[in-house]
Amino acid sequence: MSRVVELPRAPDSVQGAGGRWLVIVCNDDHNTFDHVAGTLARHIPGVTLDEGHRIAYRIHNSGLAIVWSGHRELAEHYWDQLRSAGLTMAPLERG
Repeated sequence: MSRVVELPRAPDSVQGAGGRWLVIVCNDDHNTFDHVAGTLARHIPGVTLDEGHRIAYRIHNSGLAIVWSGHRELAEHYWDQLRSAGLTMAPLERG
């Protein structure tokens, strides 16, 4: 009879930058829907202007929205681009 032994997962600090990281845009009082939508369409792969508007309304109604998730290096890149364009960003977090 064979046995399956499950090894413990490495703690997050050992796993490093791998895994899924969340890029989150927060609602604010100074960005227009058009600016948010256009910025998302310009900087986030696969986001069209129409999708950018849907995300902008989600941000407005919910207070925030996850606009991208993936590896940390790309998450940092997109986060920086959106912040540089004037969007209000939540800190990167693991998803």
